[in-house]
Amino acid sequence: QVQLVESGGGLVQAGGSLRLSCRASGSIFSINTMGWYRQAPGKERELVAVITSAGTTNTADSLKGRFTISRDNAKNTAYLQMNSLKPEDTAVYYCNVQGLRRMSMVRFDSWGQGTQVTVSS
Repeated sequence: QVQLVESGGGLVQAGGSLRLSCRASGSIFSINTMGWYRQAPGKERELVAVITSAGTTNTADSLKGRFTISRDNAKNTAYLQMNSLKPEDTAVYYCNVQGLRRMSMVRFDSWGQGTQVTVSS
């Protein structure tokens, strides 16, 4: 199986910055896409940003210019740099990783446990 470990969440004042990390481990042959999603109370989980193995990114329109996704393939790790944070960014942030399992070559789609980001006004 594939496990994801997220870190970097916490409490920050409006206008501040945080960097989230997500490291994948386990039976992995390759990782195709890595992404970040978030869910605020009473709202549906939404895409924040996704990055492909080639480095192509797709970021939610409302977050472009403030949030940047990146990845370190050697470490099987994705990052989310969050700048100029606003109270409306408060949510649980989830990492998602898709790829192929080692040996079997079957696809996997794994989710992290989520990390809380709280932005105070």
